[in-house]
Amino acid sequence: MVSKLKYLIPIFFFIFESFPQSENILQKETELSSIKTEIENLEKELASKSATQKKSFEAVENLNKQNFLINKVMGELRTEINKKEGEIKIVERKIVKTESEIKILQDNYAKYVKAIYKKGQYNELESLIDASSLQQAIMRTYYLQVFAKQREKDLIQLENKKNELDESKAALKKERNEKLLLADAKDNEKKILTQKLNEKKKVLKSIEKNKNELKKLLAAKKESQKKIEQLIVQLIEREAAGNKDQFAATDISSGEKKIRDENVSYDIDLNTSSFASFAELKGKMIWPLHKGGVIRKFGENKNKSLNTVTLNYGVDIKADKDKNVRSVGEGVVAAIDWLPGYGNVIIVSHKNDYRTVYGHVSEIFVSEGDKVKSGSVIALVDEGIDGYVLHFEIWKGRDKQNPESWLAKK
Repeated sequence: MVSKLKYLIPIFFFIFESFPQSENILQKETELSSIKTEIENLEKELASKSATQKKSFEAVENLNKQNFLINKVMGELRTEINKKEGEIKIVERKIVKTESEIKILQDNYAKYVKAIYKKGQYNELESLIDASSLQQAIMRTYYLQVFAKQREKDLIQLENKKNELDESKAALKKERNEKLLLADAKDNEKKILTQKLNEKKKVLKSIEKNKNELKKLLAAKKESQKKIEQLIVQLIEREAAGNKDQFAATDISSGEKKIRDENVSYDIDLNTSSFASFAELKGKMIWPLHKGGVIRKFGENKNKSLNTVTLNYGVDIKADKDKNVRSVGEGVVAAIDWLPGYGNVIIVSHKNDYRTVYGHVSEIFVSEGDKVKSGSVIALVDEGIDGYVLHFEIWKGRDKQNPESWLAKK
């Protein structure tokens, strides 16, 4: 897998190298290089394990962390593709405008040539001889000079517009080629992600009946519940402090600062005032998994095989055939993180100080700061010990809610 990454990241750097080297692009290169190194280190760590260790909860978490990092790269690629599409539209509009201006100039000049053809060249001497007075002769000469200069300007402008059109078409070709490169890189990433998920599937099979490994999973989830609560508190504080304030985010899963946020203004707009009321969804909210069913309820849950009781801050919903995870309400993607036991986690902020948490997802289709509508597909549910199960939470400020009292009855 390391060999595949060696081809993937350089493609992304090649695309960036074709852009002006702004501070933002250099920052992205640094972050992507860091992600590549982290993935390679995780692969080496997993490869160094014994056959038994490769069939453990730790191996699952190693692969989950790799999947999270791959999703980060895919998110960057998706953002760059969206930017390219925007730039392509701007260039296309410029081409249409320039072509319209060229048409006007050509039509005007054609009328001038036609007039000359019909009436012949009318020079300044003729205007003097033919004039009924000296004043008329002076005026005719003046207007003929102005007319001639305007035609000369039209010709120069026509030539400039044609050059401008050629440059715009060349820029459009360049933008489209760069978009294709980005799309190819994203497709390569998706193939790697699929392979990682298949690797994880094999490991899950080997530990699904191992009580010791299952206990580790439960312990990790218990710890991650607290970390989700911490992350919710951080989001509340961040939003209260203002969206544009200087902010160095803390990675909840590791306690380390994220590279992309160090010494950089946090420019994600988390203002939810323009969204539809979230509070009004209570009792009629759409399900994050279509036709999904709750297998672990809010509050205390007893595991009969392990004889343990765990506290669930949300509900666990098992997917039917549809693996698409949907946002239950209009909002903004406030955070995407990785947590032991839950893997990839997405938090969406909604109006009225509500937030929803979507844990245990595989491929992610949104980035932090994206606006989402009710029903928008934001990810695919991941596979775990119990099959394809989504962990779903609802928070009102710092208070956790029972999702079953919000979701529409089936």
